[in-house]
Amino acid sequence: MAGSAIQPDMVTRFGLIALATDLTVEGDGARLLPQGCALHTTRIAFDNPTTPENLRATGPRLRDAAALLVPDVPLAGIGFACTSAGAVLGDDLPGLIGDNRAPVITPGSGAVRALRTMGVTRIALMTPYLPETTLPVAGYLGAMGIEVVASHSMGFADDRDMARLGDQAMIEAALAADNAEAQAVFMSCTALPALRVIPRLEAMLAKPVISANLALFWAMLDQAGIPAAGPYALMRWRTW
Repeated sequence: MAGSAIQPDMVTRFGLIALATDLTVEGDGARLLPQGCALHTTRIAFDNPTTPENLRATGPRLRDAAALLVPDVPLAGIGFACTSAGAVLGDDLPGLIGDNRAPVITPGSGAVRALRTMGVTRIALMTPYLPETTLPVAGYLGAMGIEVVASHSMGFADDRDMARLGDQAMIEAALAADNAEAQAVFMSCTALPALRVIPRLEAMLAKPVISANLALFWAMLDQAGIPAAGPYALMRWRTW
């Protein structure tokens, strides 16, 4: 019988909704998801500049995009890969996505989950955004009980430019954001290729540094009960 050839699915599958302009998130996902996991991505149209108004316009596009995520296949989690849009859309996000197969996780909610796990309540926030786009991200974190004691915005309007930032520029921006009161640094934006500078920044600052993509994929794995693997699994901070 043809049906007998179909084997049980031994892969843990995650869905991801990304902006059409994001050049970074899928590559970071490939680095962060352990063996036995698969990432299935769909994209939504996005109109730069990255302003709160344009981010809010992503909301009506989410439901149709989610419907394209391997229909009728179980998912362990659905990630929305935009920190700032997640903050702008807030509590409306799960309803806008409208997919009941799995919990919806954003970089912001993932960061909150990670910071609470570490017992961190005060952070420095670094973003590549315009200052007006940084504000809702800081507001979301504050509403979730994470105090932003200092922040630094790099002032870029186009997320494709954010994805092409060099290591030194990202390091300098994170250092500019840091504050002695901050217990950790959060580097916002899934387009930001921050993963590669985290080890250097943690060595310089002697505190956890979390990028948007690290927070997103760590939280998706944690919610699914799957231990993170590889060099970013614990980031040398034993409370993770």
